[in-house]
Amino acid sequence: MSDVAALENLVLKNKQLKSEIGKVIIGQEQVVDRLLLSIYAGGHCLLIGVPGLAKTLMVNTIANALGLGFKRIQFTPDLMPSDILGSEILDENRHFKFIKGPVFANLILADEINRTPPKTQAALLEAMQERSVTVAGVQYPLELPYFVLATQNPIEQEGTYPLPEAQLDRFMFAIMLQYPSFEEEVQVVKQTTSDGEYQVSPMFNAEEILEIQHLVRRIPVADNVVDYTVRLVSKTRPDSSFATSEVRQFVDWGAGPRASQNLILAAKAHAAIHGKFSPDIEDVQAVALDILRHRVIKNYKAEAEGVTVEHIIRSLF
Repeated sequence: MSDVAALENLVLKNKQLKSEIGKVIIGQEQVVDRLLLSIYAGGHCLLIGVPGLAKTLMVNTIANALGLGFKRIQFTPDLMPSDILGSEILDENRHFKFIKGPVFANLILADEINRTPPKTQAALLEAMQERSVTVAGVQYPLELPYFVLATQNPIEQEGTYPLPEAQLDRFMFAIMLQYPSFEEEVQVVKQTTSDGEYQVSPMFNAEEILEIQHLVRRIPVADNVVDYTVRLVSKTRPDSSFATSEVRQFVDWGAGPRASQNLILAAKAHAAIHGKFSPDIEDVQAVALDILRHRVIKNYKAEAEGVTVEHIIRSLF
């Protein structure tokens, strides 16, 4: 199949996939879009939202619709790295045998990732970046495709361990989940308090998703779009010559080169699902807020004056 035919097929199957997910997940269309974009582009996602917004159900539904293996890890203060990665045990023949942990699945839901200490959070770093884990000096490759979708509660910060910038930077998107509209909540209540059960049919398999990821990477990008992207990311750095007065006033640290890479990849995926053969500046702007949100660190002056990161990022467009 040619790349043109493959892109046209992706547009069609993406619509069917969203329709299938919509059987279970009511509303939250932009969140579902971002999750699918990250999967097509081969990135990870951080979902930030209060409890009860169906984060777990959403990830489980998407995993079923994509035909991927799914594991959920509930992060708690007493969780150890071996609880995630797995550990070696002595079998009946007195030989060490490696028992795989829940990290060995295509799609991992890291629930309330900021509830566990840094040592356990760091256990995911190698898996996210290298798609492999090392236990007792032996490296074990993870099955591809591999995605980590982590959730974080923005309200209860007591007894939490904020993710370090190095780990935050591994997430392609940081997505804010909002409450459903009145009409959507009415529909949710009706659907979840009846005896009906909605089945989701798999629309893809692991091999097809890997092909989509390669297809997205093959999409050409014009030099002016790359220049715009790198300039946009440079504007977030207070010491850059491109920085705006607002950034110099309210930002401590800006986004690094990984933000530029993720912006281009996400823009390619965004263009692909909308039937375009190359991304333009509008595609970059469409994904920029969710890619830069967790990479721009505002200062105390911004806190004192109530200036949000979202406001700073939007001012750069």
